[in-house]
Amino acid sequence: MQIEIRRWMTVVENKMMEAGRPGEPPLRKVGVIAVVKNPYAGRYEADLSPAIEASAAVGEFMSKLAIEAMGGLPVESYGKGGVVGLGGEVEHSNAMLTTTFAEPLRRAVGGAQAWIPSYTKLAAPGCTIDVPLAHKDALYVRSHYDGMTLTLPTDAPAADEVALIVVLANRGRINARVGGLKASEIGGQDGLR
Repeated sequence: MQIEIRRWMTVVENKMMEAGRPGEPPLRKVGVIAVVKNPYAGRYEADLSPAIEASAAVGEFMSKLAIEAMGGLPVESYGKGGVVGLGGEVEHSNAMLTTTFAEPLRRAVGGAQAWIPSYTKLAAPGCTIDVPLAHKDALYVRSHYDGMTLTLPTDAPAADEVALIVVLANRGRINARVGGLKASEIGGQDGLR
């Protein structure tokens, strides 16, 4: 199976300050959306492994786009998401966002140990989705608990499509101050600390 991409888009957000205080460096978030054909739309399929296997190529493509949009900035956080058109089921996006899809992203960001936070849903075209972000090497780094809100195009996803999403950020929240493990204290042993 090959996953067919109908359209893709990149959203870049640069946040310079929060609560009147400048962020140094500024916070850059990048979201890449790929609208793909859902091979299982309109029917139940017990075996989703063909989509899982085929998702590696889409993950590779989207990872390259996301890294390019970061403009040379280091990546500290990542996340992923999916929106399934109304003719499918949420499980279809989950199949396309497994580790097979995610490994190219981990490689693209220079290696990563933490699991990639994700959110998927069933929705009509033009919906909004909040994609979670967390530190790529240690989930316990609270300063990097964040997200990116993305609004899909008015024609996507169609009933027989899935919008796959990758989100990256170069740092944690501006003015983060809720304690916990700091990024500079990551041990890199287990993806948690």
